[in-house]
Amino acid sequence: MTLPNLSAPSAAAGIGSQINKVVRGFWNRRTPWLDRFSIVLVGVMVAMAVLGPLFLQHDPYQANSKEALLPPSPSHWMGTDDVGRDVLSRLVVGAGQTIFAAALIVLLATVVGILVASIAAVSTKWIDETIMRACDIFMSLPSLVLALGIAAALGSSMTSIIIAMVGALWPSTARLARGIIRETMTSTYTEAARILGVSKPRLLLKHVLPNSLDAIYVHASMEVSGTIVMMSGLAFLGVGAPPPSADWGSMIAQGKDYITSAWWVALFPGIGITLGAIAFGLLGDAVRNYVDPTTRRS
Repeated sequence: MTLPNLSAPSAAAGIGSQINKVVRGFWNRRTPWLDRFSIVLVGVMVAMAVLGPLFLQHDPYQANSKEALLPPSPSHWMGTDDVGRDVLSRLVVGAGQTIFAAALIVLLATVVGILVASIAAVSTKWIDETIMRACDIFMSLPSLVLALGIAAALGSSMTSIIIAMVGALWPSTARLARGIIRETMTSTYTEAARILGVSKPRLLLKHVLPNSLDAIYVHASMEVSGTIVMMSGLAFLGVGAPPPSADWGSMIAQGKDYITSAWWVALFPGIGITLGAIAFGLLGDAVRNYVDPTTRRS
């Protein structure tokens, strides 16, 4: 008798199917306008980050003391900062640094979290408990405080911020993924695969993980919004990339002393952070609507 094929879709096929769900949902007439708006807004911000630097009229790093703190005008649409650099040019360049660094941080934190969760889920009880208690210790500390401490110890640089934030964010992903993986491993098809002699690593990679990714997608997409805010906060506190970095948090820090006399220096980067957080937050909700069956809209 031929046994039915119990293999779950591969990880690559699972990722592709989820992306297709979101794309099809975007073009669906029943898609809520807020979900469409979030995708368009994120697309505009990413396009600005990628293509914007090609059309800049001013060097974002070139100082000119004769043009310091000029108000918005036809020659400098968003004014200049305290050393005469064009705020719009720095805002566009900073969009790439902020958005792509936030995406990289979330990606690395998700990979680390899944890896740790997988080890915990397939290990003995005492290893599982040790890993989860370590996660609890990390999660008991505010993420911003933990990231600030790690970044301050490593020194001011964008690499320090990335390492610090990955170190602060992976425990929440690990705890979420571990619970999902453990639940999936008790399902009927994984029990059947185990009876057929499938090894633990193969069971995890081909059967469990591809069917445990939905909630992790949602969690990761919603983490980008908070990561943008937290990363900008770290840069504002002085542990980000050193000058003349154009990331948005550093721009606000540079303009805080001129908030009453040259409001444009800090205002426009603040608007960028706000729009980025809102856009990716709404995008996370949109992904949840299409991926998570418990919240999918009819």
